[in-house]
Amino acid sequence: MRFAIAALLAVLPSALVASDPAAAAPEKRRVPYWASIGPGQARMRTGPARTYPANWLYQRAGLPIQVVGVFKEWRRVRDQDGAEGWMQGNLLRLTRTAVVTGSDPVPMRLQPAERAAIAWRAAPGVVGRIGDCGHGWCRFDVKGRAGYVEVGSLWGVEATEILP
Repeated sequence: MRFAIAALLAVLPSALVASDPAAAAPEKRRVPYWASIGPGQARMRTGPARTYPANWLYQRAGLPIQVVGVFKEWRRVRDQDGAEGWMQGNLLRLTRTAVVTGSDPVPMRLQPAERAAIAWRAAPGVVGRIGDCGHGWCRFDVKGRAGYVEVGSLWGVEATEILP
């Protein structure tokens, strides 16, 4: 799945990636929390140091990731497929993104309602910026094409989460 996502989809524009690394003030963030991969390449390692072997190379900026642990400047992360490992905190951003799940395209609606008109459709594996989440919907922006998507179709946001 990770390879298919990386191979099939284009890298999001650099505007998607904020300059605030998730490494900043780790003691102020409670785990788990959501982040996104900043650079176009980021290694997941088997332990919290560069001397540990890399067990995965992510090749997509903006990909959502869940931080499940902190050790100094390292973050224990979990990806969409459930793989866990360690990444340097400076490779992560606090920019909220999500990836479309499932096997069929999902509607991106003009309003956060089941009967609202469809503005776009997003294919499985598409990554976009999220915001304005609540009541089971998130505003989902893919390179300027935005609409509301049900959170059950996204990985990178909790079903009960409220985002401004």
